[in-house]
Amino acid sequence: MPKLSGFESLAALSAERISDKISRKIVAGDQGMIVWWEMKAGAHAAAHRHPHEQIAWVLKGKMEFRLGTARRGCGPGDVVVIPGGVEHEAHFPEDTEVVDIFSPPREDFLAGGTPTYMKK
Repeated sequence: MPKLSGFESLAALSAERISDKISRKIVAGDQGMIVWWEMKAGAHAAAHRHPHEQIAWVLKGKMEFRLGTARRGCGPGDVVVIPGGVEHEAHFPEDTEVVDIFSPPREDFLAGGTPTYMKK
């Protein structure tokens, strides 16, 4: 995935299929990244941590989220701010759309492929 500058349409971005239950679209600049996730019921992002600050915003559906030792069910309009280095994980009991904002951009996402914590 290349970094972008200027204007783009979400509809024009190609979706990357991560698994049979997870797909994403990515837009990245030099200092930040936005990832649009489509999670099917039963998807799971296993426990992981990364140095990037992350903000997760639920657009629709439901996400069961763990941030450190705190757990919360999140629905449309809810946001989670995840400091860099803090372990977190998410379960998706129903079809869900989530936007993640990362700073700095995740080089592993730009390289493409399935994150280890999303592999079966």
